[in-house]
Amino acid sequence: MACARRRTLVALTTLLTVTAGLPGAPATAAPPPAAAPDRPAAERWTVDLAVRGGDDVNVAWRSGRLRLADPRPGARTRPAAAGGPVAEGILLVAPRALDRPATRVRARLAARTADGGGATAQVRGWRARGWTEWRDATEAVFDQPVTRVQARVVLTTRDAASEAAVTGLTLTADQVAATAAQPAAARTYRVYATRIGLVGGVTANGHTVATRDHFAALPTRRGLSPRDTGDYTVKVCTTTGSRCEYAPVWDVGPWNTRDDWWNPAAVRENWKDLPQGLPEAQAAYQNGYNGGRDQFGRTVRNPAGLDLADGTFWDGLRLRDNAWVDVTLLWTGGGARAVVGSGPLNLRTGASTTYASRGLAATHAHVPVQCYVTGQRIAGTYRTTTRWYRLVGGTYVSHAYLSSVYGGTVPRC
Repeated sequence: MACARRRTLVALTTLLTVTAGLPGAPATAAPPPAAAPDRPAAERWTVDLAVRGGDDVNVAWRSGRLRLADPRPGARTRPAAAGGPVAEGILLVAPRALDRPATRVRARLAARTADGGGATAQVRGWRARGWTEWRDATEAVFDQPVTRVQARVVLTTRDAASEAAVTGLTLTADQVAATAAQPAAARTYRVYATRIGLVGGVTANGHTVATRDHFAALPTRRGLSPRDTGDYTVKVCTTTGSRCEYAPVWDVGPWNTRDDWWNPAAVRENWKDLPQGLPEAQAAYQNGYNGGRDQFGRTVRNPAGLDLADGTFWDGLRLRDNAWVDVTLLWTGGGARAVVGSGPLNLRTGASTTYASRGLAATHAHVPVQCYVTGQRIAGTYRTTTRWYRLVGGTYVSHAYLSSVYGGTVPRC
């Protein structure tokens, strides 16, 4: 007798909150507290799950359900850098401007999964210093009040027999008073980098890999930029510091897809017993951690915690083989950012094209701006100007190729 397929109905309600500590109790009796003011009503909305192309990847809306357009693992249905034995798709919902700032969001996801299929709702919030990392609905926390909320739905299947379908997603945002956290310096670690290659493959955000492309991959979706954005940008440098590139994160991998190795244990998705900054693949390769295997059970054959597209690898860093590099996760810090609208853009040692290049800033990368100077007059993609920005680290880029600047005031050097 054929066995009935096991089905699971998921109803996920999440409370994302930041609260301030309470003062200690008084030594003497206090008068009854005044009545607390009414809290503004929660803002609630139902997410439109219809697929309209654009930033959506391998998903389709059919018969009232969001499904994978192609549930079979392959070169165009799984993250190019990970090469994991699953197909995946992402529905990226347009950001919603909130009626008032919020630090608490509740997400309710209705999904049907079976035979190895998976469905996850993720959210992020916008504050002055940029987007928060993406968080699974059961884990997300906003460190400051946010004025916009964006959601995405991630579907995965291990073969054509798997089921992963979403029928509804509702988000609720509350206004909660919270003290803004002072942004820390962006986190930097030394990790092993490999070259992606895979020209013609499709990245996790739907970008088709081109010859001598410029982007990076990290083994988690938490820092995955939507297509043609650099919301999550890394600065990757050779260990000597002689060459660097700013590159947007457009893919998921190598090896794992749920290893945000730069986060502390309280936040990290998996492998919470590993030291902060140590990728699971490195621990598996060097120390036999997890039996020397990745999350899919594959034997780890190199310690990579970062993948680089060919242009970043060969032209930005001028590497000739896989190597250890220093990588800075720029969204983990604060300060002003400039968006490279036209690149790859040379990182000069001074405010003129006569100065040596020390690397590149890829198109869409968000680069940390320290101050500005007057230098060579440049006629660029966006304007003709003598303004040059000095980036954190000491290199310079012309304002002529930058589409926007956000996150703070930029002083004169």
